[in-house]
Amino acid sequence: MTPPPLSRVRWTSAVLLAALAAGTVRAGRRLRAIPVLSVTPPAAAGVPRPAGWRLLTTRGVEPDAATFLAACAHAEGEGLRVLDLLPADLAAERALGLLRLVDPARYRWDRLGEGRGAGFAVLVAEEVLARAGADPVGPRPEPAELLALTRRLKEYATDATGLAIAPGLSCGAPDEPRGPARVAELRAQGLPPGALAAAQLGGLALLAAVALRQGRWGAAAAGLYWLQPYLALGGPGSPLRPADLARATAARPLRSLGAALRTAAAAGRGGTGEDRARDATRAVAYRAELTSGVAHFLEPRRPDCPWCGSGRLAVRVRVPDLLQGKPGLFTLERCGECGHVFQNPRLTLEGLEFYYRDFYDGRGGEGAGTVFGRLGAAYRGRAEMLLPHADPLSWLDVGTGHGHFCNAARAVWPRTRFDGLDMGDGVREAERRGWVETGYQGQFPEFASKLAGQYEVVSMYHYLEHTREPLAELDAAAAVLAPGGFLTIELPDPESRMARLLGPVWLPWFQPQHQHLVPAANLREALADRGFTVLAEEHGPAHQGNDFFGAVALTATRLAPDPDRPWGPPATARARALAHAVRLAALPAFAGAAVLDALRTAAAHRTDGGNAYRMLARKDIA
Repeated sequence: MTPPPLSRVRWTSAVLLAALAAGTVRAGRRLRAIPVLSVTPPAAAGVPRPAGWRLLTTRGVEPDAATFLAACAHAEGEGLRVLDLLPADLAAERALGLLRLVDPARYRWDRLGEGRGAGFAVLVAEEVLARAGADPVGPRPEPAELLALTRRLKEYATDATGLAIAPGLSCGAPDEPRGPARVAELRAQGLPPGALAAAQLGGLALLAAVALRQGRWGAAAAGLYWLQPYLALGGPGSPLRPADLARATAARPLRSLGAALRTAAAAGRGGTGEDRARDATRAVAYRAELTSGVAHFLEPRRPDCPWCGSGRLAVRVRVPDLLQGKPGLFTLERCGECGHVFQNPRLTLEGLEFYYRDFYDGRGGEGAGTVFGRLGAAYRGRAEMLLPHADPLSWLDVGTGHGHFCNAARAVWPRTRFDGLDMGDGVREAERRGWVETGYQGQFPEFASKLAGQYEVVSMYHYLEHTREPLAELDAAAAVLAPGGFLTIELPDPESRMARLLGPVWLPWFQPQHQHLVPAANLREALADRGFTVLAEEHGPAHQGNDFFGAVALTATRLAPDPDRPWGPPATARARALAHAVRLAALPAFAGAAVLDALRTAAAHRTDGGNAYRMLARKDIA
């Protein structure tokens, strides 16, 4: 039979077919890149446990001595401190899900990558367990608990965590988890169950539509989806032997539909009982704080510019808290003389504590950590900006958070000692993880005299805009740097064209956290006043590709805030339904925004004009 002409190709089916084919090939390639333990029986029964190692398993998983010894030998031979073991009979969909998340060739060396595994057995060095404070006691953990532990352990062994297939290990339960168990496992891996279920349901609906309406091309796409488990995991030479491979392949559409519906239903019931109890406790505290409103969180409005003293002020934008949906309305004013943009009236110290709470830690800590962990390219660009100018031995990262930049920058500067400073408890966690050598907790100006002249580099990445007195922060940097040292700064650019286009939903306004947005010309002048010479300035490379995606996210939050937020009214069925409806309706908008952001990023790099800028300056030798 003559194939149909190109003009009759149904492009939706062709795109789906190409995407599924690429995913199938990728899964097979990744599977074969995972090392397989070489298991030999122990010389004698009762082989003692090698010192310094623990093997943690879920209920029903019983590793033998040969598997344990082989895992220890593999970890020591590869220089690993954490090793997740994949049972040879791992369920097909669980295996495919893991292979979508993990590229074994890059996993170990991705210092910011999240810890992933099968959730059945993890070999870990005892010193890593001790540093992480995560030594489990009591009954064996559930798979969700072990997945969460693996994710945490990689933070303490960023370049010493790996995967291996254990031929002699059986997971004991080949079926996929259902309902609440599946939701718990997804959340343990930092994945949004509701959004994933919605995406899966949408994908199944699209496949059904093309199979029914687009002839052979649609049938080919649906057939490839149907056969994907066997094509990726089966066949001769596959290192895995999923116990449910035949069943998972034969009934894949129905099983996937049922799993997505159950996940969506379980996700709609909110978090775990423990999460709800914590939120209830937070709600009591928030209600007590909000009895008198939020006006007391703001200082009196100032009549002049904090940068140049001019009284020529005009409102730039008024915006509520679109980040968390806490009550309040915030005003950013622009100076007509120097262009400085600042929050006016600004938050009090009590107000800052209120609006920061549960964003970088507490309720929102996990989400913030996930976002920071995905900025590896930005971190590398910041670190590489110094390459033509210095080879530093000491570096202080101010506003370090949990130390993500310092962890990533070690790949560029392996000999450099990185220290971090921040107001939050995260800097102590960064020290325990080994992401910074020393963590200083407090206000930077308070440490200026103590640390005077001790550092060759001071960095302030998206930090100055959060401070109450940015000029005082620059004074502290000048004091801490040794003569000839380098100060590197990255800031949102208030002169970005996207700020005018998107208005209140331009993400870098970031209200109410951002107190000051400094034009590049103002920063250059302030650095010169403090004895610095600007060596380099970058705009396009500093661009953060989130303008359109952020606008959609902020708009969705404004239309339907999280119904379970403890500072809001008690959640109702109507509020939950509205939130789910808005999130579902926003999925196409998010997809379109991602495309627009990719185009915008390419344009920013070509024109050297983005939504942020970096500046590198050297402290002059008097």
